[in-house]
Parts: sequence; structure tokens; C-alpha cells
Amino acid sequence: MMRYSIRGPRRGSALLATAVALATVAACSGGSPSGSGPSASSSSGTSAGAAPTSAPPPSPTPTRTYPLSTAPLTVPAVSAHEAARGPGWKPVPTAGIVIAAGSEGLADEARLLAGELKIAYRGAVAARAGDVELALGGKGAPESYTLTTRDDRVRITGPDQAGVFYGTRTLKQSVKGSGAMPEGTVTDAPAKPQRGLNLDIARKFFTAEWIEARLREMADLKLNQFGLHFSDDQGFRIASDTHPEIVSAQHLTKAEVRRILALAQTLHITVVPEIDSPGHLGAVLRAHPDLQLRNVQGVPRQGAIDISKPASARLVDELLREYAALFPGGWFHVGADEYQALTVRSPEASYPQLATAARQKYGAQARVQDLAEGWLNDRAAVVRDTGKVPKAWNDGFFRGGVVHADQGIEVEYWTGKEIGARPPAEYLAEGRKVVNLNDEFLYYVLGEPNDFTYPTGRRIYEQWTPLVLRGTTPVPARYDSQILGGRFAVWCDLSRSQTPAQVADGIRMPLTATAQKLWDERAPTATWDQFRALAQRVR
Repeated sequence: MMRYSIRGPRRGSALLATAVALATVAACSGGSPSGSGPSASSSSGTSAGAAPTSAPPPSPTPTRTYPLSTAPLTVPAVSAHEAARGPGWKPVPTAGIVIAAGSEGLADEARLLAGELKIAYRGAVAARAGDVELALGGKGAPESYTLTTRDDRVRITGPDQAGVFYGTRTLKQSVKGSGAMPEGTVTDAPAKPQRGLNLDIARKFFTAEWIEARLREMADLKLNQFGLHFSDDQGFRIASDTHPEIVSAQHLTKAEVRRILALAQTLHITVVPEIDSPGHLGAVLRAHPDLQLRNVQGVPRQGAIDISKPASARLVDELLREYAALFPGGWFHVGADEYQALTVRSPEASYPQLATAARQKYGAQARVQDLAEGWLNDRAAVVRDTGKVPKAWNDGFFRGGVVHADQGIEVEYWTGKEIGARPPAEYLAEGRKVVNLNDEFLYYVLGEPNDFTYPTGRRIYEQWTPLVLRGTTPVPARYDSQILGGRFAVWCDLSRSQTPAQVADGIRMPLTATAQKLWDERAPTATWDQFRALAQRVR
């Protein structure tokens, strides 16, 4: 529906009367555009005392008309735009950013936008012509917003600060791309609540500055979750107070982490830490070799901790509690993937100590997979006790057995290549919540080992949706509400294959395409070439 109706032509006698009146005015005004030409007077036959001839009324100034507006050009595209006729809004020197009464919590968002648009921040004062006003309110979905452009003003409202912030990203991109915000009303909300980037800093160290730059890029794409994989066989990359002996030479200090977290908070991004266990613990085990898993011949297994030993659980739980206190977000990733004891033909024969522990803890029918599933549940319980939701990789959730993974653990689905692989629909049929990290589309693995190839933005844009959890086949649409979202993931298996600058450049368009499909999972109307050109223009 158009905001302003366009009056149709007058008809019948009214049209005729108007035409006559306009012709009379034109004749009396001598053709002067303004009707202010000299009045007609006789050079003789008029007495000095006669009343002067009155000047005709001025012609009305025509009202400027505007074409119907089109939606602002942004990445991701806005969900809906109600067109209107008007000049839109541009950031002029007299413009300012203001906060509506009762919305003082938006001061950070307002100051950031003012700096980006190079106009004044004027605080909690009444809006005037030329201003942008930010306001909390309404009953929309979380992270939704409404942006209205009318009467040379912009008003952005949302039920929460994140929604208003995303409205400022729309305004910023529209101004950057076209110089203005078009007239009309944008109504926008994300398709998925979890949208993000996953970064492996354990295998390859990235500086705080590099990470902060990615957070800023994420924010403009309306991404809200940053997974930080900082512990693996190659390194442990954040300083530790409880176990300083495990920390790698190249690492982030806790002060640097707090700086990253502070920036993320202002950008409405939650940082999700990950300490992967019982596999991928090589850096920890170098300082604790007595806890390393060994098979029946005494051969150590790379990165695997011996989950039959109580000391193993104590060590990992101390780390989980330490970093849960450091990271304020609502999630903690506990890993659970690729435990080497479960990659052999007979785990019970190869690891008798694990088989014995499983039977002692869970009964005579228990197997090594049950001990591993119990380990996952125990670590999830530690995380939950800190007030966070646990996440784990899908290959830590096993079929059958006497122990089952806790229903409250979010499944991060990445592969279907492991021994005993389960299709995604099995997790969903159990009622589990799933996050999409499909390694066919969303895995950027440095050096392209193990048949991985660098993903392209075009392939993600044209072929992937959150329903495509494994391979290229989507799960049934009835499971859509159980798929919480997705993250594009950077893994540094061959760490020297690319520099940090090359990684940033390589993931730019794939991450952009991922953001589009997580914000709006419908088939895009723009072609890939159009989308890529737009992204280069507005980002």
C-alpha cells in the first residue's frame, strides 16, 4: 500500500471551471510566471481620484512530485519495504542522531551511527527536521526493527537494542551505496536467531586486531555469533590462571580477550568459546602426558584424553569454569568430536580401560561410546551450572547405547563422514535443536586438505539454505524451526597456507552470502553478479 494517495484528475464541470479560471489568471497576469507583472492602466480618461486597478492574485507554485520509492539496497536485503513518494533522507551538516525518551540505553548505537554518518550526536532530545531518531518499543520478534523515512526524518524502532542496531546498519549501508535512505517504511527481522562466523585460532594464531576487524564486518552483515575455537592439538591460545602450563607462546592475554568482548558487546555479537574434549586436547596433554589416552599396546593417541581417569575430568572442568567466567555470553561449546578411541574397529578391545570404566559406571551392557556420551553430558552439566547453554559437534551424539546425550545440548552439525555417521534428520526427529555448519558449503579449511575446497560465495548464495545440513540435500521443511541458524567456519589445518590478510580476503564474499541466507532463507531475486556488485558497493 502506498503511504500517500495520488489525487486523480478532476472531471466534468469542475475541470472546466478550473481551466477557465487558470486561463483568466494567465490573461490578467500578462503571462508573468508569478502574476506580478505591471498592472494595466489607461494613459487618458482616468481621473486622478479613481481607485487603482487591483493586481491579479499570484499563480500557485506547483508542488514537486517524486517517483514511488524503491527498497534500500543493503546486504543482507531487507525483508519488506512499503514504498512512498518523497525525497528520502540524506545526512546533511545540520542533521543529528537523537534518542527518544525512555530509550537512553541506545546511546552507544547512536554515537556509533553519528560517527559513521559524520553528523552530530545530540542525545535524548526531541527530533527535528533532518534528524535520525532511535527508539525502543513495539512488540516485534527479537532483533526486528522498523525504519520509517518521512518528512525529512528517519525513525528506527525495535523491541530490543539489537533490532535498533540492525536498523542503523541498514541506514548506514543505504547511505554508503546511494547517498540517501529512500522514503517509506522498512520492516525487517532475521529468519534465524544464530548467525555467525567460527574461527580456529588454536592451529593458527590471529591477533586481537584481526579479530576485531572481523567483528566489525560481521556487525554490518547483521551477524550475531562469533565462535572462538582456541584449544586444539596445535595450541592453547588464551592465557590461563588455573593452568598456565598449557598456554602456547603465541596467545591472547585476558586483557585482549576482554577488549574483544567489549567490542563484540557493542556490536551485539555473542562470542562463544570452545574447549574441545575428549579429543583435540594435544596442547593440554603436552603438559599432562599422564592423562593421554593409550591403547592396549601402550601407544598414545593424538589429542585424546583418557576419560577413564578422574583427573582428566577435573582438569577439563577447571578450564571450563575458568573460561565460562571470562566469556559473558549465553553459550559454551564443549566439542565432543573425533575422539580417537571411537575410530577403531573394536574400541572395547583396543581400549580395555575405557570398556571397564563404562561397565562400572553405566552397567554390564555399556560400551566405550557410552562412556564418551557420559563424558559429554558431564561437561555439559558443568557448563550449564555456569548459566550457559552447551553446544557440541554432531559426531559426539551416538546412535543406540545405554547413555544418550542430554536433550538440552545444541547439535552443531558439520559432517556425515564419521564412523557410524547419522543423517541430520535423525537428530531433528529426536526433537533436538541444530545449528548448521555444513562442511560441504561452510568450511574454509586452510590448505584444502582431505578433499576440502575453498567455498565460494556464489555456491552458498545459489545452492545453500539453513535446511541443507549435510551434503547438498535439504532436510524436510517441517524441521525448519528446529534449525537455529548457522556459522561460516575457518579451520587452519595447514596453517601456513594463507596469511591472515589472505584469509580475510578469502572469506569476505562467502561470509557475505552466508549472512544473506541466514537473514532471509528465501530464494534471492537478485543474480549472483548483482549481489556481488551490491556487496562491493555498500560494504
